[in-house]
Amino acid sequence: MKSKASAPAKVILFGEHFVVYGVKAILCSINKRITVTAEKISERKISISSEIGKLILEPDKSILEINSPLKPFYYLANKAIENEDTGIHIEIDSEIPLGAGLGSSSACCVAGAAAIFKLFRKISKEEILELAIEAERTIFENTSGADCTVCTYGGIMEYEKNSGFKKIEDEPNYQLIIANSNIEHSTQSMVSKVKEFKNKNKEEFFKLSNLESKLVEDVLKLVKENKIEKIGEKMNQNQKYLETLGISNNQLREMIKIGQESSFGAKITGSGGGGCVFALTDESDLQNTLKKFKDNNYECFSAKIDFTGLNTF
Repeated sequence: MKSKASAPAKVILFGEHFVVYGVKAILCSINKRITVTAEKISERKISISSEIGKLILEPDKSILEINSPLKPFYYLANKAIENEDTGIHIEIDSEIPLGAGLGSSSACCVAGAAAIFKLFRKISKEEILELAIEAERTIFENTSGADCTVCTYGGIMEYEKNSGFKKIEDEPNYQLIIANSNIEHSTQSMVSKVKEFKNKNKEEFFKLSNLESKLVEDVLKLVKENKIEKIGEKMNQNQKYLETLGISNNQLREMIKIGQESSFGAKITGSGGGGCVFALTDESDLQNTLKKFKDNNYECFSAKIDFTGLNTF
């Protein structure tokens, strides 16, 4: 018996870093997916196969002993077969660039939880989300759960540290051009850098947080009014705040300049220091923006907002 599930990647549209300090963030899922196939096997083992490697282990090992990026899958499979006389084989197929700040780990955890537990019983999206966040915490201890949430439900959502997430019901027809710097970066080191900035510049950080909070509220209104040009202007403004925090570099600035000159707006998405930037377009400037990035030898692709979220089949 086989079970399959897929979950989308995500982009942070507004609010990265500031969200850690209580400001709202706006996220969306995009139409690049991870698909997980789970299958019961007679041998009582957990076998995981993906493009980044393989992992074959006996059940009931301590998660702390496992040094592999595939350990969220081991965690989920081990939990699923706790009272079952079976093993599990898991296959992972991804369209999402790894380590680029597009939520590949969250999409893996969501699709993994759905595919694995569906082998044994009916399971709700709410429970899948809970399991996915648990699994993601095996690699990112302090995850907020926002990425897993948007990968589960799809669409656009606002997220606040204290009050959780709220789905935005509007379904705008934006196109995003996502360009990858291919610079390796550490989310943890970028978060630490922002914390250091905050501690050294308390008053300036307080002002920036207030400005970001107002900007996010403005964007939420603009999404309802479908004013793409104005949203692009807010993206450019948000990028200035991120520059002040010190999470950019010359290559990211060059990429953002290309995006801002050829689309409605462009900014870093995620922790910065590397990873991806994105530009906001519609059909009118989509091909031109793609061409500009490609002419400058940047790996890039176009994406639409995914309104489906988790799919099981």
